[in-house]
Formats: sequence, C-alpha cells, structure tokens
Amino acid sequence: MSVFKPSNLETTRHSVAHLLAAAVAELYPEAKFGVGPVVENGFYYDLDLPVQLSPDDLPKIEAKMRQIQKQGERFIKKEMSVDEAIVYFKERRQIYKVELLNDIKTKGTTKINAEESYDIDPSTRNVVSVYETGKFADLCRGPHVASTKDIGPFKLTKLAGAYWRGSEKNKMLQRIYGVAFATATELDEYLKLREEAERRDHKKLGPELDLFTFSDLVGSGLPLWTPRGTILRTLLDEFVWELRRARGYERVEIPHLAKQDLYEKSGHWEKFKDELFRIRTREGHDFAVKPMNCPHHTQIYARRAWSYRELPQRYANTTMVYRDEQSGELAGLARVRSITQDDAHVFCRRGQVEDEMEKIWDIIETFYGAVGFDLKVRLSLHDPKEPKKYLGTPTVWREAEAALTTLVKRKRAKATTAVGEAAFYGPKVDFLGKDSLGREHQVATIQLDMNMPERFDLACTNEKSERERIVMIHAAIMGSIERYLAVLIEHFGGAFPVWLSPTQVSVIPVGAGHIKPARQLTSLLREAGLRVDCDEANETVGYKIRKAEKQKVPYMLVIGDKEVPRGNKWGDKTKLSVRSRGRQTLLSITLSQFIDRLNKQISSRQD
Repeated sequence: MSVFKPSNLETTRHSVAHLLAAAVAELYPEAKFGVGPVVENGFYYDLDLPVQLSPDDLPKIEAKMRQIQKQGERFIKKEMSVDEAIVYFKERRQIYKVELLNDIKTKGTTKINAEESYDIDPSTRNVVSVYETGKFADLCRGPHVASTKDIGPFKLTKLAGAYWRGSEKNKMLQRIYGVAFATATELDEYLKLREEAERRDHKKLGPELDLFTFSDLVGSGLPLWTPRGTILRTLLDEFVWELRRARGYERVEIPHLAKQDLYEKSGHWEKFKDELFRIRTREGHDFAVKPMNCPHHTQIYARRAWSYRELPQRYANTTMVYRDEQSGELAGLARVRSITQDDAHVFCRRGQVEDEMEKIWDIIETFYGAVGFDLKVRLSLHDPKEPKKYLGTPTVWREAEAALTTLVKRKRAKATTAVGEAAFYGPKVDFLGKDSLGREHQVATIQLDMNMPERFDLACTNEKSERERIVMIHAAIMGSIERYLAVLIEHFGGAFPVWLSPTQVSVIPVGAGHIKPARQLTSLLREAGLRVDCDEANETVGYKIRKAEKQKVPYMLVIGDKEVPRGNKWGDKTKLSVRSRGRQTLLSITLSQFIDRLNKQISSRQD
C-alpha cells in the first residue's frame, strides 16, 4: 500500500470521501448524496437515506469501503456541459446534485455550504467535471488518486445531522465523518488522541464536576453556572482585571439592549441583522439585545469633549452579549447564545496606538502563560478583492494594517498572515494557543478600528486646539468566557491548578467522632483564604477519597485518630498527612507549611 505525503494528503482524503459514498451506494441503492468535502484530519459525506443510521452501522459501511478499496476501482473523470450533467444526475435520481447544477446554470456558481462553493471557469465554456467510482458518481472538481488501491489508512468515526446546504429551512441529512492519514501509525496516534479528547470533553466533564448545566425550560445555548463553575468564571475575570487595572483601565457598565439606530450607525445591523434577537416595545420602538459592546462604549466616550491630554481613555467591561445561533450549530460551551465577553476598548490618538496595543499584548502573554499555553501570532488582514465585506476606505485599511505589522515587528514575533480574516471594521492580531492535546485554539485578539470612530464622529482636541479624529482598539483577552472555559476544562481534563480549582482542599473525617476536629481544621484553612470542603457524609473513608479524586481536588486531608491533635487544638506545628492529586505517597508537613505551600501556588499561579 502506498504511503502518502502531506502534499497529497488532501487529495487522498477527498478520495476517501468518494470511497465512502461508493460503499453507501452499494449498501443503500436508494441513497441520495449531498456533498462530501475534506475537513481537518479527514472528510465527511451528507446523505439522504431510506433508513436512520446508528453507530452500529459504521463498521458495516467501513467493511464495504475496504472491499471496494481492495478491488482497485478507478476514479474516472468525465467532462460534460451543465445541461448534460443535469440529465446525467436526473437519470440517477440525485436531486441534490441537480439542484447544485441548476444554480451553476443560472448563476455560474453554487454555494455548497457556509465554506465552499463550486464556480464555473469561463474558459471552460460551461463545462463541469464528474467523477465515477464504482456505482457512485459525483459532481466534483477533483483531483483524486488513480484508484481506490492508492488510498491509505482511514476510519469512520461518527454520525451527525446536518441541514442541506447549512440552512435549517432544508431537509436534515445524515452526515458520516471519517479520518484518513498518510500512515497507519499516524492514524493510530490520532485515534488515541481522540479517545483522550473524548475523556476530557467539557460537555461530559462540566456536569460531572458540577460546573454548569443546561435547562430545556431556559433554552438551548444558554448555560447556567453552578457555584463551583461561577468560582472559575470569577477567578479568570478577576485575573484579567488585575492585569488591566495595572495598565490604567477603568470599569464601565452598559445595558443589555439598545435601539436599532445604534447598530445601524455602527454598521452591525446590516451585517448581522439575521443574528440579532430583536425586541419591539409596546410603543413601537425597535430594539436589539446587544450582540457586541463596542457601539455602547463609543457612546460613553462621546458623552463629552476630550483634550489630547486626557487620552488614552481605557474602558473595561465584562458583560454578556447574545447571538441568535442556529440550534444545529450549538455545541456545549464552545458555541452558545449567551456569550460573556471580557471586553475592553481603548480610545486614543494614532501616535498612541502601538504603545496601547503592546500593553494588551503583554496582558495576553501573562494571562495565557498562567495556564501553560504557548502562543502563536496571526495577522488577520482584509481581502482587497472583496471591499464590500468591510467598512472604510482602502487608505484607512492600509494605515491600520501597517500599524499592526509594525507592532508584530516591535514585539519580534513570528506571525503568519491570513488575508480575509479581518473583522469587518478593522484588522486584527489573533493569538493561537496549543492545548495539552496539541489542538490549536484562537484565544485572544487585538483589533485596530479606524472606521467606527469615523462613523460615530469621535475626536479629541489636539495641541493646536483643532478637532482630531481618534482611533479605537478592541481587546478581548478570553473573548468568550464560555468558549475559553470549554478549552480550559479539556486542556486540564478538569484537574485545574490550585489557584483555579473550585475546591482546593477536601477535609475528610474518618468517622462521626472526627467531624468536630475536621470542622475546626476547615475553619482555620478558610480563614487562611483557601477554598475548603469538609465531607461529613455518613460514608466510608475510601468512598470519600474516591469522590474527592473524581472531583479532581488538588489536596485531601484525612482526619482520623492519628491526625487529631492533642486536646483537639490545631496549631501551626501540627503535623498533617496530605494526599496530593495524582501522587501515591503522602506528604507529611506542618499546618503552617501546608498553608504557605498553597498560598505560594495560588499567588504565583503555579502548581
């Protein structure tokens, strides 16, 4: 069997998607096929089938794929006119392919889903390509490997539902996902990593650790935070505020809705009107629940005239925004409808931009360093070929992007460039963090905005007593606290460092006679500023220890006859036998040493 190099791995994965469809065509002759693109690490195919698949069906489909693979079915390319292709797929009763072809016929292009489209090259004179593989045929640009024997190791992984062409107005299709790699070793390593990721899944760990819950009565995409989960949110937010306060930020607060006029002026209404929760008052006024905070913050700045001596103005605000996400796109905390943003906006002069952005950069490095994330930098620029996607003039964009490029050089950072990834109002520096499983996440962003100050006529009075246009910097350190906590729960597998753990110490009395001294020790530790639980349940000590281990508590203190001090008086030199998370041997230290140890871990944010 061939070994595939990364350069042609995408071609291989594309070919495996066709192999999957060919297997389905044999097993389910009435199947109708949607689309089957390459995705990260593999592929999927959307299917309209006469039966509802279950995970138990995947091995049967995979076995059929391997059978076709061994047969060495060729990938045969046929070129035909759009009209010929429509007839071709009508004869095969492939309604979804016909729909795409009719789009191509009328528009010269068709939107396959949110990310992909199929465009006709005028030079081809309205010719499309079709690939046949066994009993399966697809509208496809290719390329493919020569035959199914040239396909490397693969595995089907899961089922999901997906609306045809990503629209909830269309039929829900069945989606089969799979993965494919260049070598069997890479596939095995990926599957092991995936198993570990499933064990760390925040949707599973969050409820197990009693951090958050969802309620059908409240609504999907609207997480409810327990006391333990709220501790996590508060600790992270306070850390961000500690870093911002040291750099001159001031807290502000804003309402959770605004008139439609505000978002029309900012430009958000036209771009995001379909994602807004709208409200009409009984007097007939149109409001929207806020989807972002920056327009509100502009109005705090606009409340009065400012001298250049008073700039920068730095506003920080942790608050919720709301987006009308489609139900099928919601995913635990990673994609929600209520989003808590640790948002901040700096209003400053052009000459202050680099210093202000450097301060934000330093905050980001310190914050993510505390959880062990190594950061990569991406410069997200606008696409000059699609000017309608952005606010402002080409001159403004060139100036803003030059400022960010200078900042990256000033920080001596290696940055990749992503054309087309800018926000609609300005370019960004995006920070990408790699978690303990090697997965990369976008975790923070600095955005330079020269357009919104123009739209809201924001200015200061300069040294010459002239009115000078200012600029605006958007900076979210966590971005979405919900999404960041999804990443963090999986990064640590729920075993948070001491400074972040909802419960830092679990005191476990062995029997009823040990409850009183255990309570006394708990009080002493709480007075020292530690988060401590005392498990007084009428259960065996072994069960209590296992319970604390499942809750991933960093430290456990078992209090029995040997541990109770003489006269039930706990002193600084009282010896403790400490169970540390993940360690078999007990640690023997005094009470004062134990408290000092934890306080150092907490203050340094190091385990």
